[in-house]
Amino acid sequence: MQYVYILKCNDGSIYTGCTNNLNDRIRRHNNKEIHFTKDKLPVQLITYIAFSDKYKAYNFEKYLKSGSGIAFRNKRLA
Repeated sequence: MQYVYILKCNDGSIYTGCTNNLNDRIRRHNNKEIHFTKDKLPVQLITYIAFSDKYKAYNFEKYLKSGSGIAFRNKRLA
């Protein structure tokens, strides 16, 4: 499975990512191993969506980072 996940950072910013191991990825965020979030800890998992197709997951992550995807995320997911 591939997971697209959304985190809320301590400074109020939102991080969207994609992984095949959600627990390990969250652990890596909280251990300051991920550049974008290392200065914004702690992070809180808001939601995640599981995909059986990694390309659909990557495309959804890319969409969530676009202008209309950010609006969708803020209205429906965050």
